[in-house]
Amino acid sequence: QVQLVESGGGLVQAGGSLRLSCAASGRTFSTLTMGWFRQAPGKEREFVGVINRSGEYTDYADSVKGRFTISRDNAKAMVYLQMNSLKPEDTAVYYCAADQSAFMRRQSHFYDYWGRGTQVTVSS
Repeated sequence: QVQLVESGGGLVQAGGSLRLSCAASGRTFSTLTMGWFRQAPGKEREFVGVINRSGEYTDYADSVKGRFTISRDNAKAMVYLQMNSLKPEDTAVYYCAADQSAFMRRQSHFYDYWGRGTQVTVSS
């Protein structure tokens, strides 16, 4: 079992920045591919980005590419989502997720473990 706990959400003005954190426990963190997803009210959960086990490779949704950056610290069992130039349409609950495979996948059903999410609200 893997436990994931997100933090760092909040209210920010458009153009601002936030850094989300996700703390993992229960399994060797370096064996997990880590993803970030988000879900806005009335919408389906969508892929934001993913980072591979070593942290060398990342992949992002087009909607956040160039604005968001995922990083990880395997020694601390942490994954981060740095969000810059935030827009009102980024408002959502943000989830981190863990995939036991080595594949970097965008589909949520491949992920084995999920956090409870953290709310991000961007005001215009």
